[in-house]
Amino acid sequence: MAYEVRTVADRRDQRDFLRLPFALYRGDPNWVPPLVSEVRRTLDPRRNPYFATASLALFLCRRDGVPAARTAVVINSRHEEKFGERAAFFGFFEAEDDPRAVRLLFRAAEEHARARGARLLEGPFNPNHYSEVGLQIDGFGAPPSFFQPYNPPSYPRLLEGLGYRPIVRLQTMKNPRFAETLRALGSAPPGRKANRDITVRPARLDDLDRELEIIRDVNNEAFADNWHFLPLSREEYAFAAKHMRLVTPPGLVLIGEYRGRPAAVLHAVLDINPLLRGLRGKTGPLRMVRFLCGRRGVRNLIIFSAGIKKPYRHTHVFAAMLQAFAEAARGFEAAETTWISPDNTAAVAAAETLNMRPDRSFAVYAKELCP
Repeated sequence: MAYEVRTVADRRDQRDFLRLPFALYRGDPNWVPPLVSEVRRTLDPRRNPYFATASLALFLCRRDGVPAARTAVVINSRHEEKFGERAAFFGFFEAEDDPRAVRLLFRAAEEHARARGARLLEGPFNPNHYSEVGLQIDGFGAPPSFFQPYNPPSYPRLLEGLGYRPIVRLQTMKNPRFAETLRALGSAPPGRKANRDITVRPARLDDLDRELEIIRDVNNEAFADNWHFLPLSREEYAFAAKHMRLVTPPGLVLIGEYRGRPAAVLHAVLDINPLLRGLRGKTGPLRMVRFLCGRRGVRNLIIFSAGIKKPYRHTHVFAAMLQAFAEAARGFEAAETTWISPDNTAAVAAAETLNMRPDRSFAVYAKELCP
């Protein structure tokens, strides 16, 4: 068999890079095809403001002329500035269960990273820390929820065979009986009640630019000390929020204010993955009509992010946000989180307040690159 690894450089390469998952997961009833147009938009340095300070290279391995493995490599100068570490990050990794194809693919990716001074290659990040992160390492055989990585059990084994080791374990938490929990909260809200200085309001989606600035400011401060977190620019947040109205029902983006000053944010989205599966990676007027009609019947929620500014932690703000969310989320049957570090005791405790328990685990892998 003849193997060839090359950097994506033309339209044919890009097409093969984008379409490889569709071949790999053909026949898998649990896989949710990504919208190809969105993956293309995300990986376009001319459109994605994240790449104003980061470089991107896409690698594709073909076996006998047929795509067999792919990955992306990102190097962000801001990461080195904040953490003092020259690291590269891989993502969008997909591959057949072919150790040779994966070995040749990562040999090229590692050489690319090493040539640019990187001493470590970590991933997957698709393409950064506020996107899909990690490889699924348990809970196989069931469909993923929105914003959740999905891969076969072979992927961790393929990476470990190349010397990659898990450095961070992440988890999602879930409550499949969320409606029952909300009914209980309604009769006996946990924690301390909010005082008159604290108000919680829904974000005004008709004034989205202004509201996004408030959300960005709160999250940048709330998550400043989190692992690998880099503050988002105004342009990055606007780029990520382009389709916010499609996945977020009115009232499920909550802003907590203390004496009129933003103190906390909770952002929940619909689990739209069952609807995305029906789109089969494509968009169009008729498909969008079906999506919008189907969205009304979604009864599963994802807590996308929740943050409280440092001065307002361990105050009445948390109780006020929790109660407001319980009221806004009535009518939903199940709820879960995006990824949480098990070491983030505050986030885990907050999820446990809503009777959420660990559901699936994911791992970020890394390998030292010898000079």
